[in-house]
Amino acid sequence: MAETADWTHLSQIDPEFEKLLQTLPAPPPISGTLRDGIPALRTRLSAAKRDMNAELLGDAHLDELSISDTAVPARDGYQIPVRIYKPINSPNGTGHPLAILFHGGGFCLGGLENEELLSRKLATALKCVVVNVDYRLAPEHPFPAGVNDAWDVVKWAASNAGTPALPAADPTAGFLVGGVSAGANLSAVVGTLARDSHLSPPLTGLILSVPPVLNGYDPPAAYAASLRSFDQNAAAPVLNREAVDTYFGAYAPERDSPLFNLYSERQPVSRAGLPPVYVQVCGLDPLRDEALVFERELRTEYGTPTKLQLYPGMPHSFWTFFPQLQASKKWIRDTLDGVEWLLETGRKEAS
Repeated sequence: MAETADWTHLSQIDPEFEKLLQTLPAPPPISGTLRDGIPALRTRLSAAKRDMNAELLGDAHLDELSISDTAVPARDGYQIPVRIYKPINSPNGTGHPLAILFHGGGFCLGGLENEELLSRKLATALKCVVVNVDYRLAPEHPFPAGVNDAWDVVKWAASNAGTPALPAADPTAGFLVGGVSAGANLSAVVGTLARDSHLSPPLTGLILSVPPVLNGYDPPAAYAASLRSFDQNAAAPVLNREAVDTYFGAYAPERDSPLFNLYSERQPVSRAGLPPVYVQVCGLDPLRDEALVFERELRTEYGTPTKLQLYPGMPHSFWTFFPQLQASKKWIRDTLDGVEWLLETGRKEAS
């Protein structure tokens, strides 16, 4: 039986967020809207995200970067859109660490604009070559389309790093895969696929921000006592149980597939032997406890180096929706520090 933990105190709402929430209009109901109008909702949210990027970023760092759009062939012939960010000046002519990012959006929403800010920050502050991935979305492309696209891009990057297709990238200097929410689920699964297939060069780190890693509707009995946030935060802002139900209903994963659920009892997948992991967890999030269980298990049972960043009282992926919060500004600094830790830890592990 796994050790039981009580993280319910992390749901106490953050005062700054609570004050902001009182000034905002109530969001429209999310059920129905997603099932019946996902394309329209995607368009609206993408436009809002582009406007937010223009306000927050503008032309920042563009003189330090080479940014190009291309496509990666998927196993079924589909061309997966990707955006590549490359620092213009390489230190001493050496290659750069490689980071591949998968956006959030419940496997249904989002696109390249979601990770524009983080892509630019990683490329300029940490001198990474960044591949920002526009994987296929549900319900038009249900499970396992998204995770297959993610894995196909990672394999392509491993094979093409340092070639004209992906110049200046050197995975031996660091090879990271990461994402937010749905993108974090894809990243965690890709971590197991890379391990099992002996990907070369190997991944050196995972960035898992507010990750779903198990079937919260039917969690393994050994962990159930620690998994309280799925019910405790059922009415949370940003991501509530109604939204979780709708997103997962559209994605339609096989709930016991290791391509979705790292804690499946019917199709077990090992969680040992993963590269170092940086985990971000929000206290006011239905997905909180599964991420905390995962991080604790990696660290205490498998000896995997981990770095945990907690945001008590904050909702799921708050920085995406409320950039005006001080916590959102802190999130940017935290993420850069966390990725830098991954790069440094990966180098130590390799030496």
